[in-house]
Amino acid sequence: MAEYFYDTYALIEYVNANKNFKKYFQEHIGITSRLNLMELYYVMLKDISKEKAETAYDSFLPITEDIEDETIKKAMQLRLKEKAKKISYVDAIGYQIALEKNIKFLTGDRQFKEMKNVEFIK
Repeated sequence: MAEYFYDTYALIEYVNANKNFKKYFQEHIGITSRLNLMELYYVMLKDISKEKAETAYDSFLPITEDIEDETIKKAMQLRLKEKAKKISYVDAIGYQIALEKNIKFLTGDRQFKEMKNVEFIK
């Protein structure tokens, strides 16, 4: 059973060998979404190479979760409620998935620093 939802921030930091994220990927079980992989792929394509972007995308694909319609609706309600924090669509959906699955949302995004159910790492 998953213990963490890997936000795009966490995925990028792990791929970039940030030692603070290593244990969350190697000692724990996590999930993510295809939307987070989309963001990861774009960042790696832009900053590194298509080959490494492909490898990273493919390596995380087995741990992706489908996104239910109700999850999307609840995530947009949360996004509206927290609009001052300017949470992205993808982050709102990932956070909502973590809430629904009762797992920690692993991120370093400042918008989530004081929110419940978050493992905030830099």
